[in-house]
Amino acid sequence: MGLTDCFANLSMPSCIWFEGDKRNAYASMLSGFLFFTGWWIIIDSATVLPNQIPAGYWMCGVAGTISLIMVNSVSNAQMSGDTYEGGCLGTRGARIWIFLGFVMGFAAVIAACSILFAVYINKDVKSPGVSLFLHNVLICIASIIFKFGRSEDVWG
Repeated sequence: MGLTDCFANLSMPSCIWFEGDKRNAYASMLSGFLFFTGWWIIIDSATVLPNQIPAGYWMCGVAGTISLIMVNSVSNAQMSGDTYEGGCLGTRGARIWIFLGFVMGFAAVIAACSILFAVYINKDVKSPGVSLFLHNVLICIASIIFKFGRSEDVWG
């Protein structure tokens, strides 16, 4: 008996809202929830502990949000060159755009991690640094789920 057989006979009733093929709905709701949670964590930390997070540190989250928009503005059809024929760079431009979006998102996470270790790890109150790091990690995960969790072939 393997690990996969443990839950073979377990049946859970499905929610009426998600009957049928709802991959896009699940991915969109999960990524939206993660994005909201990331911003909620940093706003909550900034209001509970005022003057602990300087204004410049917010730019990591703004860069992550811009990254989310950049990554998800390019469709998979534009990446493969199926339906995209315009523009000055064509498919190569779409690939460069999405690459820069991912670089920006991961750079925001790395910057938040370096701020956490360089600024907040030696202080008594570490929660602003942890919230800044979680803020950027959740935005990056939301961007990845929103990009790769949805399918574009819904309309046939």
